Amino acid sequence: MLALLDPLREFTLMTVFLRLFLAALFGACIGLERGMRHHAAGFRTYSIVCIGAASVMLLSQYLLLTFGSGDPSRMGAQVISGIGFLGAGTILITGHSRGQRVKGLTTAAGLWSAACMGLAIGAGFYEAAVMILLLLLVLIAGLTHLDEAHIKTAAAMQVYIEYDSSDLPFSDLLLIIRSAGWHMSTIEFLANDPSRPYMVLLDLRRDGPGITKSALLQQLHESR
Repeated sequence: MLALLDPLREFTLMTVFLRLFLAALFGACIGLERGMRHHAAGFRTYSIVCIGAASVMLLSQYLLLTFGSGDPSRMGAQVISGIGFLGAGTILITGHSRGQRVKGLTTAAGLWSAACMGLAIGAGFYEAAVMILLLLLVLIAGLTHLDEAHIKTAAAMQVYIEYDSSDLPFSDLLLIIRSAGWHMSTIEFLANDPSRPYMVLLDLRRDGPGITKSALLQQLHESR
């Protein structure tokens, strides 16, 4: 079966068009999922990245066949490193200093993988390109539901507490939080006030089904 693809590995106008077309199609398949989720890089971006990578590999082969000089692997390596600037532009850091969130890593990784897929298409390695496409679709589109299922069962909240050490030792505060199934990601002791000796800001998180924030807040209120 692989022998049937041998004519398509030859460097002709037909194979050049085929490879660029496949690069556009495969890139669009990945970008469509990102675009439907309203990410910055979508249908067009992924197609352009994949076409660009394929065209670099085609150019490398053209130079080698026409002038007898050139290194396809060398130009391909420049694509892999150069796509980093585009991926970095899709990564955002949101939130305050304690609760920062990083968004866009999947999109950036997808762009990098789309460039690799374009290189495979440009080199005529159709089998690898198809396998890359299928794996990316499964990982990016299919496994997204697993991520969402996990995220939906996780909760986070920030709690501001004022207490006097004689009324509520800090060890008791931790015990209440842990007994309710929560854990602290960060803790900040605020500047002391003579009228309010102890002020604490807690970032709490809990994973699992049936999460209720009111139960913990009620326990903290009753412990005052």
